[in-house]
Amino acid sequence: MDGLNDTHSLGSLGSGGFMPFGVKGILRGAATCFYAFVGFDCIATTGEEAQNPQRSIPLGIVISLFVCFLAYFGVSSALTLMMPYYQLHPESPLPEAFLHVGWAPARYVVAIGSLCALSTSLLGSMFPMPRVIYAMAEDGLLFRFLARIHSGTRTPIVATVVSGIIAAFMAFLFELADLVDLMSIGTLLAYSLVSICVLILRYQPGQEMKMEEDELELQEETMPETENLTLQALFCPSNSSPTLLSGQVVNVCSSMLALLLSVLCLVLAQWSVPLFSGDPVWIAAVVLLLMLITGITGVIWRQPQSSTPLHFKVPALPLLPLLSIFVNVYLMMQMTAGTWARFGVWMVIGFAIYFGYGIQHSLEEVKNDEPPLKTRTRTVEFDLSST
Repeated sequence: MDGLNDTHSLGSLGSGGFMPFGVKGILRGAATCFYAFVGFDCIATTGEEAQNPQRSIPLGIVISLFVCFLAYFGVSSALTLMMPYYQLHPESPLPEAFLHVGWAPARYVVAIGSLCALSTSLLGSMFPMPRVIYAMAEDGLLFRFLARIHSGTRTPIVATVVSGIIAAFMAFLFELADLVDLMSIGTLLAYSLVSICVLILRYQPGQEMKMEEDELELQEETMPETENLTLQALFCPSNSSPTLLSGQVVNVCSSMLALLLSVLCLVLAQWSVPLFSGDPVWIAAVVLLLMLITGITGVIWRQPQSSTPLHFKVPALPLLPLLSIFVNVYLMMQMTAGTWARFGVWMVIGFAIYFGYGIQHSLEEVKNDEPPLKTRTRTVEFDLSST
């Protein structure tokens, strides 16, 4: 038993020490266990039931995430201190740890807690999903029959049954680890898209400005000179509030940043060995990517932001959303090839439904395609002197 605390090769058990599988192993585990923080978005679906949603929803999200962090951090620390990692049973680490330290009855407490946690997880997963399906089906993005409401309970009964059947079918076909990885990579992608949306929407013109421009077009009045895309417009825009041009600039720059950050994360995750060993080709590629990312970020930073008052506003734009995108995409790059293959099949099915049915039946798309009604102002004078 001597030397077990030393750092040496243990085969499939790593190299020992505090990080037996290195930084890459920590990031791989973080990408897999990201599902532990899934579900806080359910709080946002209760906005109509909250008395003060502008305050209670952001506060509830932050508090729930902090409590989850403390719980997982505490359990991980306890397992690390109670028992060597290579003796933990992957299927039941907590019962084995309590048995190792002589607290055998605690195994039953953990088993009861696991059943309660499983029920909570099922409720947290199956509660929002039918409502998301119902909202999409009501708009036309999904099949209309999924939007049927039960006459007694006023709940989306068809969406609940269909989502439950699909979940049970996938649980029957795939291993638990595969489902966890699939859920993690999908959640990371969704959070990355949210960060991109936050970045784009902050720099878009307000609805009032768009309505004013539409009215000017419809009334065929003299329009001011059209803004041209120049170097000055990129780094020193003349307007202090967002315009259509500045919004389009941010749209293009955000798309380019998403692509460049994805390439950078792919290089850092898959070709880190030649990069950190000093290969000049990979170093030059990373430096070029960083220069492009910095320049495009500077362009977005110089664009005017929307002054619309919000109760829950993301600070430090554009850096914080870009940092979120980088971390999420980098964790996605830590996933295995099998996870990416299953995720690709799932995305193909989703794209087929969207482009084959949803894009043609969406009510929002039909509403956007309708030409706006032209309004004319007419002055009517009444002569009341004769009366």
